[in-house]
Amino acid sequence: MALPMRGHARLRIILTSFCRVAGIRRCSTTSNDTQDDAFPKRIFSGIQPTGIPHIGNYLGAVTNWVRLQEASQQDEVIFCVVDMHSITLPQDPQQLKNNIYDMVACLLACGIDPKKSILFQQSAVQQHAELAWVLGCITTMKRLGHLPQWKTKSAKRREGVCVGLYTYPVLMSADILLYKATHVPVGDDQIQHVELTQDIARVFNNLYGNFFPRPQVLFSEVKKVKSLRDPSSKMSKSDSSHLSRIELTDTDKEIHMKFRKAVTDFTSAVTYDPDRLGVTNIINIHSAFTGITPDKICDDVKNLTTAEYKKVVADAVIENLTPVRDEITRLQQEKHYIEDILKLGADRARTIAMETYNDVKKLVGFL
Repeated sequence: MALPMRGHARLRIILTSFCRVAGIRRCSTTSNDTQDDAFPKRIFSGIQPTGIPHIGNYLGAVTNWVRLQEASQQDEVIFCVVDMHSITLPQDPQQLKNNIYDMVACLLACGIDPKKSILFQQSAVQQHAELAWVLGCITTMKRLGHLPQWKTKSAKRREGVCVGLYTYPVLMSADILLYKATHVPVGDDQIQHVELTQDIARVFNNLYGNFFPRPQVLFSEVKKVKSLRDPSSKMSKSDSSHLSRIELTDTDKEIHMKFRKAVTDFTSAVTYDPDRLGVTNIINIHSAFTGITPDKICDDVKNLTTAEYKKVVADAVIENLTPVRDEITRLQQEKHYIEDILKLGADRARTIAMETYNDVKKLVGFL
């Protein structure tokens, strides 16, 4: 059932004003705004349980999730730990379970509030897989083959490439459409997947009527955090060097050490220059954690060398992350609490998912 028009207007105003204040851009390839207004506004996003997030995850995704949560009402924002996506690569079962707990602990510590948003584990809601099958049956192999992620990941695994690695974008579309999400906060590297979701929704709607919204992208203006060891690449958990990233549970000593060893160049002055990838990356991190503009930072530290400036940035990061790190450590000892949060979230998510999928079954002829 659609929200009253006042509900549409309220969340549209929230999204517009929030995006302007928080530095989040709205992006959509949908040209028909009237079609979009036919659905209640709802935000969905997921994160893989890769263990403790790094500051790239924190700045690029999680802090924005918290802001969106605070600007919305209950059940308008849904966050999912997408454990089904993680098994497209080999996983140790016990490690995966631990990673799920760690990810939930981190999200809670960062400010995700299960009373204000829905937080749950993907595999606990079976309708994700069921809807993915239906959507896979209307998606062509040619369309999936065009996705750059498939080309990149399959090239790295020439032997034993699994079917799931090829079809997981359809599952991602099912994740979004199962809740009839109208807005999806993602990074730049995931825009193609949201565009695929828009395409799948269009195909389904052409076959069965105007059932799914075509979700819009919400993504942050925060500069993408780069690797501390290779500033031409983004910060990533898959990087073999632990020095490449700052994780949310790193100690003060580890943070200082990683910034001290961060790759810069042979110029000692601190300048915001796109040709100086390493220094620019560190300035962007400093700016994201403090809210100070890069130009103001450079003016403030003009008498410091790059080595001295790295210590300033490390101190700023430590100041911001210490309460988060302490809360993560506490929550990691409360596994029963995390299990309760996930169960409650799955129950709430399942209520929405069952309604959507039951309607899908009627439309396609299962019922």
